[in-house]
Amino acid sequence: MQPTRYTLAERVSRSGVGLHTGEQTQVSLLPVPAGDRYFVRVDLPGKPEIPATLASVRQTQLATQLVGQGATVQTVEHLLAALAVLGITDVCIEVNGPEIPLLDGSAQDWTEAIAGAGKVAIAAPARELPGVSQPICLYQGDAFVAAIPAEETRFTYGIDFPVAPIGNQWYSWAASADTWAAEIAPARTFTLEAYVEPLRQQGWIRGGSLDNALVCGDRDWLNPPLRFANEPVRHKILDFVGDVSLLGFFPKAHFIAYKASHQLHVRLARQIASVPQPCPSTGE
Repeated sequence: MQPTRYTLAERVSRSGVGLHTGEQTQVSLLPVPAGDRYFVRVDLPGKPEIPATLASVRQTQLATQLVGQGATVQTVEHLLAALAVLGITDVCIEVNGPEIPLLDGSAQDWTEAIAGAGKVAIAAPARELPGVSQPICLYQGDAFVAAIPAEETRFTYGIDFPVAPIGNQWYSWAASADTWAAEIAPARTFTLEAYVEPLRQQGWIRGGSLDNALVCGDRDWLNPPLRFANEPVRHKILDFVGDVSLLGFFPKAHFIAYKASHQLHVRLARQIASVPQPCPSTGE
């Protein structure tokens, strides 16, 4: 059973530029008596609602995009991660454009806004929720994601990039609202300098800048200093948390990923929500 459900104690708003669309948008987080987490596109006729659920995921290339009632909203993972870790289970998220603003590239501002607003318990029924009773593994080339039954919820991530400032990094975080703001929320999105122009030619990262994303060259970062020596892998955990939060809760499990993507994160969450496939046995 899910524990007590919470909404915000008061409305909060933030505005900024979307990473991929380059559009300026405003987001308002509103308390609700019940209704789970959902987005409302207030700029569109009829103000269509988009549930923040796995069923709403439309695409996962470079960010997670949700669809509902013919409308879309993308780059939702940082905001959803902050809401979930801080225990906000029910909230209306109004946005006046197609993308959640990137702010400084991390979840720090969202975390501060949500914590500042506070939360209140709501009289909504608890729900039966799926858990992780056996290991689940998904692979794509040498990348993988896994969920292993555990006594606590933990996220472990590994990355490997062919540039010296990043290289191979691993980090493990025991999911907790107490450590979120210090260990994960401040970690900013990043890319390689070599990727910037090709991505822009394909219509991506139109709102990206050295103010909202870390950019890494072959030998150095273009916009130091980093907030952590291993800030890139911590940001990957942030993204992983946001995507898994589309379940509506965090199962007690050890989530592990290596060189993964939003696509693999979401596939793992879908396996948990349906009938999970166990990891193949390697024998003894």
